[in-house]
Amino acid sequence: MRKLYLLGSMYVVLCAFVLFKPKPAPPPRPTSHVTQTPVQFGGTGAQWFQAMKPFCNALEVETQHKYHPAPKTIEGSGYSAACFALASKIDRARAVIESLPPSDRGTAANIVFNVGHPVADAGDDKSAGPIMELVIEFWPENYMALYHAGMSEYVLGQLDPARDHLKKFVELYHEDDGWRTNALEVLNRLGETP
Repeated sequence: MRKLYLLGSMYVVLCAFVLFKPKPAPPPRPTSHVTQTPVQFGGTGAQWFQAMKPFCNALEVETQHKYHPAPKTIEGSGYSAACFALASKIDRARAVIESLPPSDRGTAANIVFNVGHPVADAGDDKSAGPIMELVIEFWPENYMALYHAGMSEYVLGQLDPARDHLKKFVELYHEDDGWRTNALEVLNRLGETP
């Protein structure tokens, strides 16, 4: 009986040791605010844009630009503006272009046009119109931007700017093809005879 009493006592001591053993401190909790430093991109503006294009949307464009800024070149600025324009952040795109010397703004607008042109060709008038308007601000003789802006405005019921842009398009573009025919037809509907 004494052996059982001794074994029982040892069991109680062992249980007490396990229960009251000091616990190690928990690992530190991650903070909710993580500080990242911008990573300077080492490639060309076009390479930067290819990496950034999936993030050229209203939700991610600002954050991605903050942590992965475009190269500090005319091309980098043009692609940065194009990314903002694709994300429908036209004011930010305009600010990027305006940060360039006046002599370089047309080059940046050309990049925005080349990126936005497939959007216009795909028929996304709501997105393409503002992008083409931005291009026209800095490159007023871009007849394709005038055409796409005018057609987008017409479809969206913005008849006065549509009329102005399509009239300017017809003045600049003289090829007898579908674009000119479409522009003349819309101008006719708007009561204009160029």
